[in-house]
Amino acid sequence: MEPVVVKTTPFEGQKPGTSGLRKAVKVFQQPNYTENFVQSILGAVQPSAAGSTLVVGGDGRFFCTEAVDLIIKIAAANGVKKLIVGHKGILSTPAVSCIIRKYKATGGIVLTASHNPGGPNNDFGIKYNTANGGPAPESVTNAIYELTKNITSYSIVPDLKCSIDYCGLQYFKVSGKEFEVEVIDSVVDYLQLMKRIFDFDVIRKLIQGSNNKAPFNILIDSMNGVTGPYVKKIFIEELCAPSNNAINVKPLTDFGGVHPDPNLTYAHGLVKALQEGEYDLGAAFDGDGDRNMILGKKAFFINPSDSLAVLANNLECIPYFKENGVRGFARSMPTGAAVDRVAAKQGKELFEVPTGWKFFGNLMDAGRLSLCGEESFGTGSDHIREKDGIWAVLAWLSVLANTGESVETILTNHWKTFGRNYFTRYDYENCESEPSNQLMSDLEKKVTDPAIIGQKFIYGSKVYIFKQGDNFEYCDPIDKSVTKKQGIRVLFEDGSRFVFRLSGTGSSGATIRLYAESYEPPTSNILEDAQVALNPLVQIALEISKLVQFTGRTSPTVIT
Repeated sequence: MEPVVVKTTPFEGQKPGTSGLRKAVKVFQQPNYTENFVQSILGAVQPSAAGSTLVVGGDGRFFCTEAVDLIIKIAAANGVKKLIVGHKGILSTPAVSCIIRKYKATGGIVLTASHNPGGPNNDFGIKYNTANGGPAPESVTNAIYELTKNITSYSIVPDLKCSIDYCGLQYFKVSGKEFEVEVIDSVVDYLQLMKRIFDFDVIRKLIQGSNNKAPFNILIDSMNGVTGPYVKKIFIEELCAPSNNAINVKPLTDFGGVHPDPNLTYAHGLVKALQEGEYDLGAAFDGDGDRNMILGKKAFFINPSDSLAVLANNLECIPYFKENGVRGFARSMPTGAAVDRVAAKQGKELFEVPTGWKFFGNLMDAGRLSLCGEESFGTGSDHIREKDGIWAVLAWLSVLANTGESVETILTNHWKTFGRNYFTRYDYENCESEPSNQLMSDLEKKVTDPAIIGQKFIYGSKVYIFKQGDNFEYCDPIDKSVTKKQGIRVLFEDGSRFVFRLSGTGSSGATIRLYAESYEPPTSNILEDAQVALNPLVQIALEISKLVQFTGRTSPTVIT
């Protein structure tokens, strides 16, 4: 077959965000829109798309199948040597990272809008991962964006027909050169990696029960996303949990109408089931499988910031870290600082980076980072270069098996040792963009004005004395690149802080995120409800930012 060159014109706004390009499905369905972006990705592949091997897969949401077909045809026309495609287009984001690294691929194209809703009237997304298995750094996403702004044509092999409904190799001849597509089992490579990291026998004994110990009852919710096949294979077949302990395990193009975001609001079915008291641990994953939520008995909630800290303090329970050692820890800037205290006690490096998993990759590649996390339900390690929901649950089960304690006991003991970082996040979704931008602009001016230093803010009996404010910027310690305007931070003299960010993971409008955090030492009040403990600080943040006046919102969409 021969490629065809199709003339096109640029579309505005094809700028990848922190996790690729996310738009409404109807935007991607416009003639040439997806083609333009895929062509631009291939134009930015280093060293070249010609002769490269790329991994392709996604979370199974609406338009994934059509997008895979387009990618195959455009890749063939651009001289790509081989594509490794997940069966029926299904690959979790962690699995894509795993496969890129295992087969030393040039990179990968991931089809997902992560935790955003799916279906014909909702969202779709495309992102590019580089050879280390991680999300493309800004130098690459900027190059992609520049190509989208000036594109005049794309190359495609329109007659190429490649089935992704069965596993195996398919060969095509394009312009006299061989083009290969290998459709692979979506789970096998990832499962093999998990078996090298964790002791499945120890976890299996926990789940099945042994030595007069009752079975440890788990409930896993895939939220009709990509993790369904992985959950069935790992937790049911390999770890022998009862089959009805995995729910919503069939990937659906619209996630069954579920918003596939694993938090207390959207995973309410899991929360309700855990509240009954039958299960010892509950877990939920998002659409593409990189996020996780952990619940203990009676829906005892593990804040992602605390989850990261607990795992950091118990890595000796996981064979991978026994074998490879533990280097540094890292968290995104808005994430609660609980892990900082573990790092200090262990004498490990601690990095505070902007939101976006790509910022952890350089530190991992340089051998300075073992474990990292984000407050947005992302946890992971240097086994791949993406956050990894299933890995996080297996890590928790390893800790539970080795300590013999409950989820709640492990966390409360952690607080008794390190103190507690009370943390909450308020999400105000789909706000109007213009007033949201104005809020951020006005807030930055206010909190960076030296005149505000030392000012007292009072709510009830609480008094907060302003210490400093800034717009977070990050200098990468490895490549010295600088990332600016990553969130407005306000720090008070008692160590309390709040942060405002505009999220870059939505497809339309603006999502304003407010983060609030305060610290209580081990001897103080560590068992209060976080919303009660932080309410005075949240109210002060709302007063300083004038959020209600700018947005008209009197309550958040989601509270974490």
